Amino acid sequence: MRNWWALIVLVLFGAIAVPQAGFAQDGISKKQQEKIQAKKAKQEKKEKAKQERYDRKRHLSVQDKATRKRMRRHTKRADRRGSGIHRDGFFRRTFGW
Repeated sequence: MRNWWALIVLVLFGAIAVPQAGFAQDGISKKQQEKIQAKKAKQEKKEKAKQERYDRKRHLSVQDKATRKRMRRHTKRADRRGSGIHRDGFFRRTFGW
C-alpha cells in the first residue's frame, strides 16, 4: 500500500512539474538580449566619454595660466609629432630658444 501512495505522489509531482518547464521558455529572445546589451554598452561608453571630457576640463581649470599655456604648447607639439619619442628642433637644440 505504501508503494502505491509513493507512486501516486510521484506521478502527481511529475504532472505538475512538466508544465512548469514549458513556462520557463517564455523569456526574452537572444536577439533582444544582444540588442539590449549593445544599447547598454553604447550608453556606458557615451557616459564614460562625457565624464572624461568633464575631468579634463576640470583639471585645466585648476591649473594656473602659465601651466595651461605650457600644457597647450606640449599638446600641440605631441599632435604634430605623434606620441613617439620627441626630439627638439635644430635651433632649439643648438641655441636653446
